[in-house]
Amino acid sequence: MRPGEPVEPEAVGPGAYRERPAGLPGAVLWSRTLPSGPVRPVLPDGCMDLLWTRPPDGGPGRLTVAGPDTGPHPATDVPGTRYAAVRFAPGVAPALLGVAPYELRDRRVELADLWPASQVRALAGHLEAAPAPGRALDAWAARRAAERPAPDPRLSQLVTLLAAGTPVAGAAKNLGVGPRRLHQLSRDAFGYGPKTLGRILRLGRARELAAAGLPVAEVAHRAGYADQPHLSREVRALTGLTPGALLGG
Repeated sequence: MRPGEPVEPEAVGPGAYRERPAGLPGAVLWSRTLPSGPVRPVLPDGCMDLLWTRPPDGGPGRLTVAGPDTGPHPATDVPGTRYAAVRFAPGVAPALLGVAPYELRDRRVELADLWPASQVRALAGHLEAAPAPGRALDAWAARRAAERPAPDPRLSQLVTLLAAGTPVAGAAKNLGVGPRRLHQLSRDAFGYGPKTLGRILRLGRARELAAAGLPVAEVAHRAGYADQPHLSREVRALTGLTPGALLGG
């Protein structure tokens, strides 16, 4: 493997996690091999993923859609399972995959349950034959996005506004829609209303600030929480972890 070449799941050791920007703007290509020890659950981030999963016995892979989470989602596959996946930016996956995100909220669903069997077989066969399934999945997602209508630009604007701490009423006014219409747009694109999306995005901001080395009190202030106890309550509600375990780990 050449220096700087993206790491594929086959080359990732147990427990290791790798990611890089995907070909689709705003998306991330990631890979992982599930370790035998404890694994931290997947935490909500406003995104949806398309996963290519290979069992440790070398059996055929399967395609799964990870719906939008509102809380921690445990890892349930057996140790040694390998993943290659595309994590789409918030609001992108539903239109690209043709799925209703609110029906997949807090779920992991086989793509075969959402798409015609012939389409799933074609994509699975393509990935099985590819020497680098992660890169093949990345290229497929970019091609499919180019064939689909562009996402509603209001969706990315909404994410930007809520991530910056704009109240829901202020975001609706900024986008020129009423609260009810904003809720419908958010539900159809993200799987839940703007209030839940704002909470999840704010937690993501808090994690970024903590990773930069700021103390928890400063993180709470800059991320837009009322105070440090408010941050602590939100961390527990959305992740099931203590603030120390999430922000200090």
